[in-house]
Amino acid sequence: MDDFRPLPAAIRSLIELAVREDLGDLPGAGDKAAIRLDRTVALSISPDLSATGKIIARQETVISGSVLVAEILSYYDLRIQSSILIPDGTPASPGAVVAEISGPAGAILAAERVVLNFLGRLSGIATLTRLYAEAAAAGSNTSGKPVICDTRKTTPGWRELEKYAVRCGGGVNHRMGLFDGVMLKDNHLAALRRSTGKALSLAEMTRQLRARIPAHIPLWLEIDFLDQLREALPGGADIILLDNMTPQQMRQAVTWRDEFRPGGPPLLEASGGITLKTVAEIAATGVDRISIGALTHSAPVADLAMDFIEHE
Repeated sequence: MDDFRPLPAAIRSLIELAVREDLGDLPGAGDKAAIRLDRTVALSISPDLSATGKIIARQETVISGSVLVAEILSYYDLRIQSSILIPDGTPASPGAVVAEISGPAGAILAAERVVLNFLGRLSGIATLTRLYAEAAAAGSNTSGKPVICDTRKTTPGWRELEKYAVRCGGGVNHRMGLFDGVMLKDNHLAALRRSTGKALSLAEMTRQLRARIPAHIPLWLEIDFLDQLREALPGGADIILLDNMTPQQMRQAVTWRDEFRPGGPPLLEASGGITLKTVAEIAATGVDRISIGALTHSAPVADLAMDFIEHE
């Protein structure tokens, strides 16, 4: 699994926001070095009590977010120690101990929910991604297999984390945003034709655009109809996205692309309404990529919990 450290500043800010919204304006809410205790803990737990918390997987899951645990805990008490036993990108069976956390009991109890919120959300995305990747691999009838890609349908502010979780599950990131790729969709094409006043072909539009962007920036072209593919193939797009096409249409697209240039470029990417029930059939068409918004917008939260064990 690729390393996500040092954590980007945006992720540290997101963690601080999560801590602040849980603790509210309780003492220490604005100071990372302060010992932060929630109201229940402050009233009921001795500050001298030490404890160990074990984060347990309650379902089959692929772990993601363990890289954040130490950073989250540091906002509650710098004396808390953590040990990750199942690193990101690794499957965990029900009952497996993902991490151990030791230190002041009150601070661990205060941090518990925020830690589990991050782990549960990200592990859920990684787990769903792994399910799609495995189904696609089982359905592929070629020596290769299509890669499973995410989309920009992410939770605002969580994009880096959610796309990291996709990578933990064996997927590949589509564009991180509007800045690291160029993608001509139907509305872009309509606006471009209107602005130029010319009836440019798909090949002409993509060829002109490809000449104006750096070579390392990928260029996507989205098409809605199979007949558009023949028109688009000579244009120089790196990836042609087949939007909401049937498996039969995708197979024909692969045949036409391979007649033009076996194996591409352009790569062919299936997109639109893909589910776990249909992804194997789509993989069998021979497309190179399958993009799935559900990886990030519809992944169930993984069931993880903390078992709290007091020290003697």
